[in-house]
Amino acid sequence: MNTSFRSGFFVLTFFFTCASSVLAQQAVAPVVTTADYQRAEKMLVYNTSPLIDRASVRANWLPGERFWYRVLTAAGSEFILVDPARGTRKIAFDHQKLASALSSATGQNYEAFRLPFMTFNYSPDGRSITFSAAGKSWKYNAETNNLEANSAAATESPMRQRSATSVLSPDGQRAAFIRNYNLWVRDVTTNQEKQLTTDGIKDFGYATDNAGWKRSESPVVAWSPDSKKIATYQQDQRNVSDMYLVTTNVGKPKLEAWKYPLPGDKDIATIHRVIIEVDNPTVIRLKLPPDPHRGTLCDDISCSGNEFGDVQWSSDALRVAFVSTSRDHKQEKVYIADATTGTIREVFQENVATQFESGQGSSNWRFLPATNEIIWYSERDNWGHLYLYDAETGKLKNQITKGDWTITKLLKVDEKNRTLYFLAGGKEVGRNPYFSHLYKVKFDGKGLTLLSPEDGNHQISLSPSGRYFIDTYSKQDVPPVVVLRNADGKLIANLEKADISRLTATGWKAPTPIVVKAKDGQTDLYGLMFTPTNLDPNKKYPIINYIYPGPQGGSIRSWSFEVANGDNQALAELGFVVVAIEGSCNPLRSKSFHDLCYGNMHENTLPDQVTGMKQLAAKYPYIDLDKVGIWGHSGGGYATAAAMFRFPGFFKVGISESGNHDNRNYEDDWGERYIGLLTTGPDGKSNYEAQANQNYAKNLKGKLMLAHGMLDDNVPPYNTLLVVEALNKANKDYDLVIFPNSRHGYGGFSYYMMRRRWDYFVKHLLGATPPQEYELKPKQDMRNPI
Repeated sequence: MNTSFRSGFFVLTFFFTCASSVLAQQAVAPVVTTADYQRAEKMLVYNTSPLIDRASVRANWLPGERFWYRVLTAAGSEFILVDPARGTRKIAFDHQKLASALSSATGQNYEAFRLPFMTFNYSPDGRSITFSAAGKSWKYNAETNNLEANSAAATESPMRQRSATSVLSPDGQRAAFIRNYNLWVRDVTTNQEKQLTTDGIKDFGYATDNAGWKRSESPVVAWSPDSKKIATYQQDQRNVSDMYLVTTNVGKPKLEAWKYPLPGDKDIATIHRVIIEVDNPTVIRLKLPPDPHRGTLCDDISCSGNEFGDVQWSSDALRVAFVSTSRDHKQEKVYIADATTGTIREVFQENVATQFESGQGSSNWRFLPATNEIIWYSERDNWGHLYLYDAETGKLKNQITKGDWTITKLLKVDEKNRTLYFLAGGKEVGRNPYFSHLYKVKFDGKGLTLLSPEDGNHQISLSPSGRYFIDTYSKQDVPPVVVLRNADGKLIANLEKADISRLTATGWKAPTPIVVKAKDGQTDLYGLMFTPTNLDPNKKYPIINYIYPGPQGGSIRSWSFEVANGDNQALAELGFVVVAIEGSCNPLRSKSFHDLCYGNMHENTLPDQVTGMKQLAAKYPYIDLDKVGIWGHSGGGYATAAAMFRFPGFFKVGISESGNHDNRNYEDDWGERYIGLLTTGPDGKSNYEAQANQNYAKNLKGKLMLAHGMLDDNVPPYNTLLVVEALNKANKDYDLVIFPNSRHGYGGFSYYMMRRRWDYFVKHLLGATPPQEYELKPKQDMRNPI
């Protein structure tokens, strides 16, 4: 054969072979359209939530322990009245009659199950209700069907309007508030004001609420039961370092400065504990040195609203029990103070090697002055349990609960019957250990009884007396059922059973619960997997890991049923498998499980995530482990960047939002609690150095997007800018999204960030072109009045 012909034939053949290969690749390349984004958007909460009916009960308790609630239905909503004593459940009033009466009175057209209010008040005799609608306050007698306007306009009381920055006394007659760094009270009826302290100054004020990472204008106080005294503090921040942020605007930026201590700072915020007599203003200082601004429950002293945590009054208001937490959370000291003199007495103390916490969601210790006892929570035997102490001698009387399971919340102490009611997980064999159940037990540890027997996660709401409780139970893939039980667990009434038929009719499906082994190959880890509703098991799908490493919480937002888990299902609709794995180092299991990352936060549960996804890929062949993405916000942003830098061969695409990339640049309480006090080694480096993400930025191989709000007063933006600078120095390509005037969660730009997240994974992990500038449009559930 002619050599030139043979050569030309080879070139031509090679050309067509290559062209065919390119065309074949193009033919199978994924296509993502506007319709795909619309289908994904249908899985977001503002589209799914309006399609679930009869899913929840929020009780409004009345005298005699009756209660009413409003439940959402396919038609709109219904108001239900329940009488536990009689075991009855009925419509609270004739909705049609009220709608007709209100329509006639206002000239507007109201439907029976779309009434223009969500709450109301019963009259003392229970015959009539009052509510606000159409700019007026109304009174409706359900027996006579009589409707009348109470006033020309419905307005909030001055006290109600100020409630965001004041704290009401137990008798509801006075409210405490801060003015010019001093504590004041206001009479709710007369609006007369009284100054309680006079020596408060800037950065040394009374009851001031500033933990650095969060702050408010509301006072942090604990009223005495008789409403005549207040336990609070004078917070000393005078030598604490400042944090600075600046606005972005036309003209000169505005400087925002406030006290924000960092790990290792010589001076942190301290509190001088005081008791204030209200009637004749007197400040009684407790006779002990200032305490670090620390608490047993979270990285603040006020973990729930304006509640002064770890402070409990005796019923006669003569004594106050409180817990003093060391700067590093390794030591807890329990004191009892004389509320008249300020003298104190140490009852007992507990010391731990890592960090102490008193529960999940609430501090699980109680002062019982009537019997001079203290219920105490401890993980000293590796599990969270309750202990009974003598408050006079400080000696342990007995361990109340024990076993390889963990108490999370102490809900009620029945002192008369010496019985405790609490939530716990892990006790019921064969069930998800994160599922919460309600139990009761005697002070002596006898009579441990399960009160919520169904398999699932139980959310409990006690009646004011504790004689009844509302039990809402569900699983991530099983809709909720709501029942009413008495304190012995006896079923009193079936209240609601969620109906998701309208939701499933749209093609929605629940996530798949998963169990994988941790990096140790032995410990079970639990999580959720989200797959496209049109999943083709014969295809390959990139996998995305949603991560929040804790250690104060994990990647699973809730262990109960949810119609949307963030945008996990929405993201799956675009052609991905999305997983959330609750890694080790997180709470709700054993102490040793929680402590696995203590002092070593840069681990971020990442070895667990990697091995977990490998196990899932072995079980589900449609998972493509050559295309792995990861994203997270805050601590999840820190973990995401760490994943891209430390496992560059495994994670190909990452989106790191608002990450605390160097905990020397994050608030003191979090780092010093979970990493320990900052120390410097012989090499001149601190124990925080090896955990800083910017030190590993040079390892980046994949595609990384960083995002931060420049007015983030929780995790200051300089955390991300440290990583940006390191990437620049390493000559690395990356993407950066900045929100010039946004806080930690981006506010009104959160859906913009969500869309950018979708685009980034579609483009760089799926290899497709996303629709240009798709706009997510949140909307309200029209069953709720605007």
